[in-house]
Amino acid sequence: MAEKNPKKKLEEFGNNIVDDIELSKNPKFITAVRSRSNISYDEKKGYLKLGSSKEERSFMNVSQTKRFMQTIAIASKCHKFVSENLHTTIRGLFYQLKFGLGEDIDENIFSEQAESNPLIEDLEVALNLKREDLNLNANRKGILAGNMRVIDRFGDEKIEIDASKQGRSGWPIPSDVDNDIEFVDIKAKYALVVEKDTLWQRLNEDKFWKKQNAILISPQGQASRGTRRLLNKLSSAGLPIYVFNDCDAWGWYIYWTIKTGSMNLAYIGPEIASPQAKFIGVTMADLEHYDFLKNLTMKATDVDLKRAQEMLNYPWINRHKEWEEELKKVIKLKLKLEQDSLQAPRLTFVDDYIIEKIKNNDFLP
Repeated sequence: MAEKNPKKKLEEFGNNIVDDIELSKNPKFITAVRSRSNISYDEKKGYLKLGSSKEERSFMNVSQTKRFMQTIAIASKCHKFVSENLHTTIRGLFYQLKFGLGEDIDENIFSEQAESNPLIEDLEVALNLKREDLNLNANRKGILAGNMRVIDRFGDEKIEIDASKQGRSGWPIPSDVDNDIEFVDIKAKYALVVEKDTLWQRLNEDKFWKKQNAILISPQGQASRGTRRLLNKLSSAGLPIYVFNDCDAWGWYIYWTIKTGSMNLAYIGPEIASPQAKFIGVTMADLEHYDFLKNLTMKATDVDLKRAQEMLNYPWINRHKEWEEELKKVIKLKLKLEQDSLQAPRLTFVDDYIIEKIKNNDFLP
């Protein structure tokens, strides 16, 4: 993204609206079209990106008047947050703006958060900023342990966090991993992403990250923007990114949002995608390599099968023959596998599985 100066950009945004009003023009601003038709896959760079199509949002367009006013209200509040150097969540912003328009108007600016969230994204695109630059954070989600240090400049303090000394809990990954935070002394050989917190705890107890000189991360389900941004930073620093998920619709989705970004966030694709990421498993091919897994499969749900079929139509997925074979096998056998099943022979078998996969370069791209 372009050089950041959130306060200045918000003021320019507001001044342009004021200038239109003073010149008796229809107040307006320009943002990018965020529909599927304006999203493409960049084969060379390996991520989903937003196209060049733009759209105008104006006050005098009756169908846009309310959303225009709501967006201006969000921009005004964000300017206040940035000016005061105070942060809140997107939920906190919603409550800051959830009030009546006046005694004679029985209507709130926002009735529910589902109204404000997409407008925050519109503002991000219009200003070429991330919401974290506007002092809007989300809940912390994701944990990390490994051979690296975190320098967190929080208020007037400079705090150094040793990620190798976080005990059983690990370091909680914040929503904003860019502003006033640095990752230094990254001595690991690779980063391992483990879908489920329970499996992360299993590996952390074994000190897997220490024995294998890795950075061990769990997004605790779907990866948040902060976790994906962190993985992007580690990948940019030269670390291979290996992803260890379930073989089901949810596990696949988590992997591909890490690797290529998502359609919803295509406007920040370069900052949250890690195109070099590899999928360790679990995979349908594992059924041939590990006999005990044949007794531990589960019936694939209609959602799993529908998702597999959809993924076969995505050009950023079907360009990989290995993924075509994997998804077709799921559809044919109507089965799925959970990463937890690797604990069946013994609890520490999970460690052996991951080590063997990495040693043999046994990945899906």
